[in-house]
Parts: sequence; structure tokens; C-alpha cells
Amino acid sequence: MADFDVFEAGDVVLQSGMTLRGARLAYKTYGALNARRDNVIICPTWYSAQHTENEWMIGEGKALDPSRYFIVIPNMFGNGLSSSPSNHPAPYDRARFPQVTLCDNVRVQRRLLKERFGVEAIALVTGFSMGAQQAFHWGALFPDMVQRIAPFCGTAKTSRHNFVFLEGVKAALTADDAWQNGWYDRPPTKGLRAFSRVYAGWGFSQAFYREKVDLAMGFASLEDFLVGMWEGLFLGRDANDLLAMLWSWQHSDISNNELYNGDLERALGAITARAIVMPSATDLYFTVADVEGEVRRMPNAECRPIPSIWGHAAGALGLNPADATFIDDALKELLAAPRG
Repeated sequence: MADFDVFEAGDVVLQSGMTLRGARLAYKTYGALNARRDNVIICPTWYSAQHTENEWMIGEGKALDPSRYFIVIPNMFGNGLSSSPSNHPAPYDRARFPQVTLCDNVRVQRRLLKERFGVEAIALVTGFSMGAQQAFHWGALFPDMVQRIAPFCGTAKTSRHNFVFLEGVKAALTADDAWQNGWYDRPPTKGLRAFSRVYAGWGFSQAFYREKVDLAMGFASLEDFLVGMWEGLFLGRDANDLLAMLWSWQHSDISNNELYNGDLERALGAITARAIVMPSATDLYFTVADVEGEVRRMPNAECRPIPSIWGHAAGALGLNPADATFIDDALKELLAAPRG
């Protein structure tokens, strides 16, 4: 049995000019909605992840405590649970799946909160990586609704360098002869393995590898880590799903909509929510410098780098307890502070 619910969003006209017909938004909730309907925390999923991979943040005594808050994890379009190339009916299946922006995602998430739960106030939106990018979108698209945001290991707009990194992993995946321009009959396994190995050089920092943290994690060798951690992560994913989410990541920009017409400074300035933004000090593609430049344009925000050598993975899955505690402590502080 599925451990999630589905919001049937109907036909959704996308920013791309296409229509996502019969759109389905998978989500899971934790805790109970209070009488005022204002104890809501949104925690969107990240690249390739599903809701279960955000559950490390939730628990008694943690910032995301289901005895106090109503926590909603919406699954991003393309992740295999919500509408995705791998599960959408023809003619919009597989390589024909329409391009979906994070703005499209967040607007459907907003409908879920309003139409299914009657929610008009959100205490906090937080998330890792692409989940962080969605948190920024929530703050910019619905400033009157969102009281606090805590994006970690992500930016409001994907940088040009980040875009190029993603071109590299995309090229590795699609070079497999089995790829067949997205109309493959069998998974492009060679491409997925190549994708994984390219990604491995970016997901963790130089210091992580220099200090041999992979061995401390229980892997017998560097090769064991590359196979067990990285190939193990992506071989179970659908290639078209990965590329659909990759496109959404590459085109993430909170100002790319009719509200801001590409004016990023104005979009950042419109985020009135109280914010603690947490880049990893050693992230190779969502860099501290990029985050600092954005936070300076937000009226009620602090940039608080995670002091970690785990690179981008400082925010992933609670893998490093010290990083998980740093993030949780910041979330507790933010939730205890007055709304923005």
C-alpha cells in the first residue's frame, strides 16, 4: 500500500506553454492541523528524492515535531510519485513529458494547501537543495502567506556555473546508446553509472575526500564508495525522471514569472518572511558566495553557512549528525522567532 496521498490537480497549464493533463501531486502529512490552521510546515523534496528521504528531519523533540506542527512533504513533479515521465499516460509520457518549472510546482502545492486543507498561513517552508529552491519560490510567490523560510544548500536562482555542472551529468547519461532519445526499452544503465560517477565529484567536497570520510562511513575503498553510494543512489531512478527534474533545476529562478518579469532583485526584495538561509561552507555548486549575494537583497534574512566539509551533502538525509544538528537548531530558533 502507498504511504502517501494524491492531490488530483486536473489540467495544469505550465509556464512552458504546455498542459500537464490530469496532474497528480503526491504528498504525505505528519501531525495534525490545529484549529487556526496556522501550524503548517512545508518541506518539499529535492533532486531525485521522494518524501521518505525528508523524514530524517521529522520527529519528537526536533524542530519539525509532529506533536506541534502539521508537516506536509509535497513530492516534486518528475520524482516518480507525482506526475512524471515514468508514470504519465501517453501522449505525454517518457520523452514527451512537458517541461515543469519550480514555479509550476509551488503553485500546485499552494492549491493543495488551500483546496484540501483550507490553509492560508504557513509557519515555515524549509528544504534541501531543490527543496531549498522551492522554499525561495514560496517566499517570493506568496509573501503574504509564508511567515518563515529556511532554505539550506540551495539558491533562489540557479547560477550559470551550476547550470554547466548539470550539463555534464546530463551528457554522461544521454551518451548511452540505450538512451534512444528518451524512448528506451531498457534502462540506460551505462549512462546512469556514468551520471553517478560524474556526480560523485560534485556532491562532496575536496576536503571530504582528502580526509577519507567515505571510509569512516563504512565503505572499504573509494571504489566501494563510488559503487555503493553513488551508483546505488541513481541506478534505481528512471532516466527520464532524472532529466525532467534536472531541467526544472537548471531553470529555477524565482523572478521568472509574471509577478517579477525577470527582475531577481525585486523578487528577492519581495520575500518578507523571516529567513535563515544555510549554504554549506564547502558546497561546490550552491556556493556561499551565490547565497550571500541573494540574502543581501532579502529584507529579513540571515546567511548562516553550515561549517561542514561534506560539501553539498551537508544537508542530505541527515548523513552527518553534526550538520543535521546545526540545521535543526537553526530551524528551532527560526520557529521560536516572531513571524516575518
